Amino acid sequence: MKKKLINIFTNDTEVSLETQATLTKKLIDRGYTVTGEYSQEAELIICIGGDGAFLETVHSCDFPSCPIIGINTGHLGFFQEISPENMDKFISDYEQGEYSIQDLSTVLATVTTVDGRENRHVGLNEIVIKGRQSYSVHLYISIDGKPIEKFSGDGILVATSAGSTAYNYSLGGSIVDPRLKLLQVTPIAPMNTTAYRSFTSSVLLPAELSLGVVPEFRENRIFIMNDGIETGYSNVRDIKVEVSDTTVHLLRFKDYDFWNKVKTKFL
Repeated sequence: MKKKLINIFTNDTEVSLETQATLTKKLIDRGYTVTGEYSQEAELIICIGGDGAFLETVHSCDFPSCPIIGINTGHLGFFQEISPENMDKFISDYEQGEYSIQDLSTVLATVTTVDGRENRHVGLNEIVIKGRQSYSVHLYISIDGKPIEKFSGDGILVATSAGSTAYNYSLGGSIVDPRLKLLQVTPIAPMNTTAYRSFTSSVLLPAELSLGVVPEFRENRIFIMNDGIETGYSNVRDIKVEVSDTTVHLLRFKDYDFWNKVKTKFL
């Protein structure tokens, strides 16, 4: 009988490495093959660390098709469900099938430059569009092809439901249940004066609508950040932001409740 394969990734802090060593031994003793490199043959990915480590794992594995579960050795740990002291219960519940799969939608930004080249950026939490450091950015915003506003400020953030509790929340955006498939557009330091008029609160868009962004000055530097990964562009013609077809599959156990986690993490 072929041994089942599990991948384990960690952020390399001391507590994470200790947790990894302990968990690896427990899984091997149960007959699993455990590796620290992503394989498409894996039936499960375990990420040890905080939310940053979780996002890094998702991106380094190129949004894997197999489920992911997190062990929290960081601070907030919103994606991470398991604490290190509950590893035995996690293994037992996993083997008995006492879990469900939570599918999280992602957000896609397609950047088209003046020469017609297209570049795609996918985020689990968010896409951020901004200008150079300490420079304001001026963006023509449209929704489903219809002009809405000329935004002026530090930039805009487009969050998924899952990302609503991350950077979006710190900007004053709304917390959204991840079971809702939508995009939340949140301004970053918007200008709202007699010279500039911008939305100062978040806008929620249904999943079937897309956001269009056109920089006022194409020669200016525009930066795209997908989950903190920054890419700079010059001569941007337009940017389209929409719900992506890519999905992240989280392993959730029967006692998981999103709103209870919101209460314990934020209140």
